[in-house]
Amino acid sequence: MNRRSYIADILRLVMVAMVVYYAPVARFLSVRNVGNFPGNVVNAPEESMGGRESAVSLENASFEETEQGLPEPLEFSKPRMLLHTSYTVQQGDVLGEVAKHFGLSTGTLVSLNNVKYTRNLQIGHTLKVPNQDGIIYKVKKGDSLRSIAGKHKIDPEAVKVSNELFSDQINENTSLFLPGAVMPWEDLQEINGDLFLWPVRGYVSSYYGYRRSPFTGARSFHSGLDIAAPMGTAIRAAMSGRVSAVGYDNVYGNFVVITHQAGYRTLYGHMSVTRTRTGVYVNAGDRIGDVGSTGQSTGPHVHFTVYKNGATVNPRNVIR
Repeated sequence: MNRRSYIADILRLVMVAMVVYYAPVARFLSVRNVGNFPGNVVNAPEESMGGRESAVSLENASFEETEQGLPEPLEFSKPRMLLHTSYTVQQGDVLGEVAKHFGLSTGTLVSLNNVKYTRNLQIGHTLKVPNQDGIIYKVKKGDSLRSIAGKHKIDPEAVKVSNELFSDQINENTSLFLPGAVMPWEDLQEINGDLFLWPVRGYVSSYYGYRRSPFTGARSFHSGLDIAAPMGTAIRAAMSGRVSAVGYDNVYGNFVVITHQAGYRTLYGHMSVTRTRTGVYVNAGDRIGDVGSTGQSTGPHVHFTVYKNGATVNPRNVIR
């Protein structure tokens, strides 16, 4: 063996040794760089020097970490003081899309801006945009910071930080921002005008509000929508609830009344036949009767009235 051949063999041995030594390190570093995020630390899985067996072990360890998840940095969940920016409504804006653009829920913008009806969003109106999700709550008599936080399933300390409170003392009628709290589904659906389904397929023949009576000619208030449809068309519950009345009335003819959550009640009148009974729980879309022309009626239709806390409201404002 000459000297040149001897040196070449030595170099080859050194290169093999380096590959064996550094290959696991390279694999380890590649695992650490996957999904690298500030504040996250991924512990290196232990690895044997068994070549193929070692690679399988590393893959399994990585999978287990992914399944279990990594702890969120404390900075992300740390309570924050409430701050606002502003946004001016543009033509074509929809409140839900504006909220999504800022990474917020629709309920957050509705609550902070006291929006009563999202379909009436006015161009040029300035919205307050907070730096976090939550709702506004007006303190009632007997409320405490902890009772409010408990009711909305949030941390009382977060409420203190968001509102810059230095004690647990709160005063009646004070408006508090509740970080992380969610607006009740029924309230949001009502404000979005998406609370009720149409009870029948047809067209509106008479709207809610004042009109000239088709029977007397005098100006009178119409308490609901008249939805015209062919005789016998299915009438369906506009929202889930319990049937509270089924009967006959000289004005509404055969009728059904359903009591819903959040203080709502609906009336369906002029049915040719009712298909439910008092006390039954019905789901939205369940058939409760057929279109008819009983009672004071000028033709086949359903009279649809919506009550909120004992008073009529315009069904068009709460129907999809």
